[in-house]
Amino acid sequence: MIRLEKRPQPSRGWSYAAPVLAVLLTMLLGGALFAALGQNPVVVIRTIFLDPLFSEFAWFYRPQLLIKGAPLVLIAVGLSFGFRAGIWNIGAEGQYIIGALVGAAVGLALYPLESRWVFVAMVVAGAFGGWAWAMIPGLLRVKFGTNEILVSLMLVYVAESLLAAMALGPLKNPEGMGFPGSRNLSQYPGAANLDLIAGTGLHWGVVAALIAVICAYVALARHIFGFQVRLAGQAPRAARFAGVRPARLVLVCMGLSGALAGLAGLFEVAGPAGQVTIDFNVGYGFTAIIVAFLGRLHPIGILAAGGLMALTYIGGGIAQSNLGLPAAAISLLQGMLLFCLLAVDMLTHYRVRLTMRKVA
Repeated sequence: MIRLEKRPQPSRGWSYAAPVLAVLLTMLLGGALFAALGQNPVVVIRTIFLDPLFSEFAWFYRPQLLIKGAPLVLIAVGLSFGFRAGIWNIGAEGQYIIGALVGAAVGLALYPLESRWVFVAMVVAGAFGGWAWAMIPGLLRVKFGTNEILVSLMLVYVAESLLAAMALGPLKNPEGMGFPGSRNLSQYPGAANLDLIAGTGLHWGVVAALIAVICAYVALARHIFGFQVRLAGQAPRAARFAGVRPARLVLVCMGLSGALAGLAGLFEVAGPAGQVTIDFNVGYGFTAIIVAFLGRLHPIGILAAGGLMALTYIGGGIAQSNLGLPAAAISLLQGMLLFCLLAVDMLTHYRVRLTMRKVA
């Protein structure tokens, strides 16, 4: 008989090995999926995970890893603080959208002013928009005890409706001949998220993601706030005796994750995306949840997980164009990664025991 036996303490070795094993298991299950779709699984896995790094076009794809990974890392770092403390913000996608809308609205309101202070104002507005949207579930939990998971998730659909309304209404380009979408911010010098190195596409969002990783690492390792976050997640009752105020911690963690998600949205709408459109959001807020857990809620782990997830986006795009793979298969592969991680993570807390069946 197979029996699960709870460990006295979580296994440190399995905690580090679980993400690696989950990635390998995802490749195996993904290969079975691609084979069922009539594709050569070895070719597809190589195309997704190796071609962006080692193909003849790798010089072009490698900067794209940073560009694709930056919003994922930025959002995941913010979410990791709340997840560590037992505060579940599942609505980062909505905060990402609102941050982009508010930041873009400031830039469009100041058009055609070409001062670089316009972009600075947009950055502040984007962070504020994401923060304010995250405060809704935060305040409702603190004041009325509502479930922040449900409220933050439902607000994603409200944000998507606002995105469509803005793209078709107040933010629509008056010179766009009736087509939905705002002016192209990337062509507006004052509001553009310009390349840091010409021709690479690397922008300020990449810098912000790296700064967020460094600040998060210092906060968790050296600051009292990081200690309170860890304590609240591991021993809530002990945290109260240690002086942690649960209500304040909820608001700080929700606000921090919302602000970073809003920044990610702003850097994306002023850079790679370039404009507010109906289909601006591509699911970064939800994918960042996978990145946060794959990175073990640790800033350095999140940085590595963000690169891996960016690899699936870029490699998935190559597989779609070169092999005719459906986009849904790539999304399913990304979802498999989270499920495999949750399955393997069980071994961190439980031992598998083989016992003889008792004779009646």
